Amino acid sequence: MKIALDVMGTDYGPKELVLGAVMAVKEYKCDVVLVGDEPTIKELLKSYGAENEPRLTVRHASEVIGMHEHPGIAVKTKKDASIVVATDLLRNKECDALVSSGSTGAAVAAALFHLGRIRGVGRPSIATPIPSLTGTTVLLDSGAKVDAKPEHMLQNAIMGSIYAELMLNIKNPRVGLLNIGEEEIKGNEQTLATYPLLKEEKLIHFIGNVEGRDINKGNVDVVVCDGFVGNVVLKAAEGLATAILTMVKEAILNGGFLAKIGGLLIKPALRGLKKRLDPEAYGGALLLGVRAPFFICHGSSKAKAIKNAIGAAVDGVERNICSRIAEDIARQTKADKVVGTLR
Repeated sequence: MKIALDVMGTDYGPKELVLGAVMAVKEYKCDVVLVGDEPTIKELLKSYGAENEPRLTVRHASEVIGMHEHPGIAVKTKKDASIVVATDLLRNKECDALVSSGSTGAAVAAALFHLGRIRGVGRPSIATPIPSLTGTTVLLDSGAKVDAKPEHMLQNAIMGSIYAELMLNIKNPRVGLLNIGEEEIKGNEQTLATYPLLKEEKLIHFIGNVEGRDINKGNVDVVVCDGFVGNVVLKAAEGLATAILTMVKEAILNGGFLAKIGGLLIKPALRGLKKRLDPEAYGGALLLGVRAPFFICHGSSKAKAIKNAIGAAVDGVERNICSRIAEDIARQTKADKVVGTLR
């Protein structure tokens, strides 16, 4: 098992990613190829006492794609960018999966141009796990493609259902279409056209429209939307979780002596809540629909998140998620052709 890790183009620089890799090889017993500026990476490995770790190797990449650059243009012109070199390792089967916390746009572009889509997949989709009252809800698409056709959202539902089953161990996952109301007649042109496709699809357990508040309730396992809506929902949820924890802390600190005593008593419970809401616990989001496991992390990811993302990448390889997606998309495409012929 060998995971490619793009260590460049992040908010904190390579130091957190290299540390995350050092932690990951010890916990998951996998090999990690660190892709980026070789002198910098080797110096960091030395500082962490891991310069002789046999499971860690370095692949030099002389260029970096920044957050401000146009993803498609940068991927095509910067042939030696770390994300491009890492993706080529995946394409050439030198690595089994990839983890990146650089530019999301550049990661998606590199996956499309250098790795390629699974046959039959119209658009890749980012699947993001979100904590709910009963476990985890998968939201997709959360940013791979801001616009989506109804047939793309149907494929998102199929791929998201497979993700929930294989990666989260949810049997017969419930799939909902994100909308402004539960009624079938509600929504914009996109959701109104998507609803009947999901309703007729035999590969998923479709439960109808769901609203934004249902994502965290735990009464749906997979929530389907386009990338624009999904990214807004994701960022709003992250901001709200952080704000709530901060407001609780401020209320305790500013509430006087009794509030502080109460805060001490509930501190273990609050620590558990913080851990449950922590996005670093999930590590990264899986780009579904490309030919190998490709995980995208926050640009602000620290070592813990990178370690967990590498662990998720190992799981994705072991559970053959890309092969399963290829099988079900082929079945869905074949069924559509049969229906089209009958019509």
